[in-house]
Amino acid sequence: MDPHRAGAGMTAPLAFLSRYRKLVEAGAVLAVIALGFVALNTLTHEIRYSQVRAAVHALDAGQIALSLMLTAASYFALTFYDFLALRTIGHPLPWRTAALASFTSYTLSHNLGLSLLTGGSARYRIYVGAGLDGPEVAKVVMLAAGNFWAGVLAVAGAAMLVRDGGLDFGAVTLTPQAAHALGAAMLALLGALGFAAARAKQLRLPGIRLPLPSAREIAAQVGVSVADIACAGAALFVLLPGADPAQLPVFVLAYALGIVVALVTHVPGGLGVFEAVVLAVAPGDRAHLFAGLIVYRLVYYLLPLALAALLLAWREGARSRRVARLVGGVQSVATGLSPLLLASATFLGGGMLLLSGSLPAVHARMGLLADVMPLPVIEASHIAASLVGTALLLLAPGLYRRLDGACLAARLLLMAGAVFSLAKGIDYEEALACLALAALLQMTRRAFYRRTALTETPLTAGWIAAVVMAAGLALWAGLFAYRHVPYNDDLWWKFALRADAPRYLRAALASSVLLAGFAVWRLCAPGSARGDAQVMEDAPAIRAILATSPRTEAMLALTGDKRFLVSQAGDAFVMYQIKGSSWVVMGDPVGNEGSWGELLWTLRDMSHRRQGRLVLYEISPATLDLAIGMGLQIVKYGEEAVVDLTTFELETPQLRSVRKSERTAARAGARLRVVPAAAVPVILDELEAISDEWMTAKGQREKGFSLGAFDRAYLSNFDMALVMVEDRIVAFANLWCTQDHTEASVDLMRQREDAPRGTMDFLFTNLLLWSKARGYKRFTLGMVPLSGIEGGPLAPAWAKAAALVFRHGERFYGFRGLRGYKEKFAPRWEPRYVAGPHGIGLIQGLHDVSRLIGGGGGGEFVRPIAPVPAITSEARMLIA
Repeated sequence: MDPHRAGAGMTAPLAFLSRYRKLVEAGAVLAVIALGFVALNTLTHEIRYSQVRAAVHALDAGQIALSLMLTAASYFALTFYDFLALRTIGHPLPWRTAALASFTSYTLSHNLGLSLLTGGSARYRIYVGAGLDGPEVAKVVMLAAGNFWAGVLAVAGAAMLVRDGGLDFGAVTLTPQAAHALGAAMLALLGALGFAAARAKQLRLPGIRLPLPSAREIAAQVGVSVADIACAGAALFVLLPGADPAQLPVFVLAYALGIVVALVTHVPGGLGVFEAVVLAVAPGDRAHLFAGLIVYRLVYYLLPLALAALLLAWREGARSRRVARLVGGVQSVATGLSPLLLASATFLGGGMLLLSGSLPAVHARMGLLADVMPLPVIEASHIAASLVGTALLLLAPGLYRRLDGACLAARLLLMAGAVFSLAKGIDYEEALACLALAALLQMTRRAFYRRTALTETPLTAGWIAAVVMAAGLALWAGLFAYRHVPYNDDLWWKFALRADAPRYLRAALASSVLLAGFAVWRLCAPGSARGDAQVMEDAPAIRAILATSPRTEAMLALTGDKRFLVSQAGDAFVMYQIKGSSWVVMGDPVGNEGSWGELLWTLRDMSHRRQGRLVLYEISPATLDLAIGMGLQIVKYGEEAVVDLTTFELETPQLRSVRKSERTAARAGARLRVVPAAAVPVILDELEAISDEWMTAKGQREKGFSLGAFDRAYLSNFDMALVMVEDRIVAFANLWCTQDHTEASVDLMRQREDAPRGTMDFLFTNLLLWSKARGYKRFTLGMVPLSGIEGGPLAPAWAKAAALVFRHGERFYGFRGLRGYKEKFAPRWEPRYVAGPHGIGLIQGLHDVSRLIGGGGGGEFVRPIAPVPAITSEARMLIA
């Protein structure tokens, strides 16, 4: 057999799995969800809905209060996971900081599982703001996870060891002796691992060295995890009427096994899977156990999520109040986390409306409703509420991506859902929940700042799995509630006040049609450039190419408002955006010049196939040959001011005015401080206040595409230059610096109204000196549009118009004033061009470019490439 053919035969499936890994994972999760529902249906086959409802109503206030207390104890215990892990890695933080990180991250993980929105992002945002770097946060996550699994081993092993009888898992049965042996083995394994960790003191993993806890710390961590799991299991146990305390060990064992299976399968929230395992293993009446599991979902999962959302919404709402400045960087945490929590809360709100539409109404309320509401309105409201719930499931990904349109649509849908909930059965509990969630979205609307079409929101494999799970749960709940109702075709057309089953069928059909229509529409929609553009998926490749660029304008790739086309060799990319029919390329391609032609010709072919026009904006002379070869019209757009740092000297006659302004600001107490990128998130609140003040004073709004805007994720990529006066920031600018020390520049520049006179001259002068001292060869002061265009008698019409605007358009833009300011630094001027179609097409293209820049991007706003900060001891000293 040909070994090459054999190798190809083996690698083909692996290549398929690698290429479609996310779809394969989603399919696996959906298969597990389906098996969970099948198991749940089998285990509840003998249970009737009326029995479960009676068991829920039989719960007294004392049981619920005790469950709430145990839930609070469990969440209190889990806050020490991170607290102890931080001590282990040598970066202890106050308990309140660790508690906030633990509470928010575990709230997300409990409700959404590990495959959709994990708590890792919550920990990252909080701990980076507290002074940790990325690897240190990873260490905390790994130690906390190990702590949790140690508790699972301890609880499960102890429960098996003290249990009298065997274990019956259906397909697998363990005798009492086997169960005892397995429990002893689990405890022995835990002891061996703890002993090895205490002796090793450090675990070396690829790219990271993980410090291990001491024997005393291990004992404390195991105690915390055992307390957490025991309290969490007991919170469910007390909800069972007449539960025998002697059965508590096996019940805790069932709980631990359910948690393990839910985590291993990555099912969002473990919904269905967790319940199936507990029902299969735990003793007692299954109707009461199922009722307890339903209430437990509300108490242990949804209530903490609601509390976390309220907490972060309050923090977000407080951002606009001056008193909020007293709490420092917590607001930036709230801004980063509230979209995560509210996206999940909105998703669960949609699931709530779907589930409500699948279950029987409260007949006493329906009698009251019939006196004031005609039957057709009740029937229509029932279907409408289910459709609103389905729409909320589909909107949640947009909230997660901070889309302003998703926030507005979700608020409107939630208010409509409240109305329909009242009109379909006086379900005031659901109405209050919808209105509360709408109010939280209203309070946090500033966190949803990205503008893009909702129709372009990608549905990842995780979201697809979650939507299918929620819809499947609602469908199964209806089948469970009405399994005693014999099916016939007349049910679809039965309209009566107490015809719950027909209403369920019609609502389920309407929701299914909406989901199917949405899926078909997304599959059959016209192809967009998203498939051709690499954004977040190729972030490491884009960063690697950026590291090789000698030009600072390549940093515009990090703004988050561009698409990317990467060369086949992976050594260059071109950044662009689509506005109207224009495919606008920003600057020269980045990376190996040998791949520039391939990229631009590929992009031209893509735009041609989609009936678009290609516009190359602000290109340098290095790209002119390619633009001419593609048959594009070349127009000089302006000039860029570049200071040669190798010959730059401040004490020269040309820089007399600059020296005077710089010294004026220095005498007023101004001094320069450069904060490393990893420490920038800590000062973003103060910088945002300065930015807002500057924008209001200038009457401006954020622009985009050809320059950066005030975006937290974007600014966290760069070192920040600050002008300080008595330890108060009065001006700032983010630094663009190439890794090969060829070029330095600034992008966003803002100052306070009360900044000393000459602050910007002080900032630029000291940055020039700072860059020269660090070996940079040149410093670019940026573009001056329309500069350097001669409008002589024989010049083309566009050149005459440009020269006229440059000379007499001062009140509209300030072209001459901008050139005059930059001229003070004695730069050399390098030309920049625009290349596009001939004739009217170029004018239309330039109009689309202006819309892109003036509208803050205007095109598809994608998630900015996340920074990878590493806070050093120097950074912590700078912001101390």
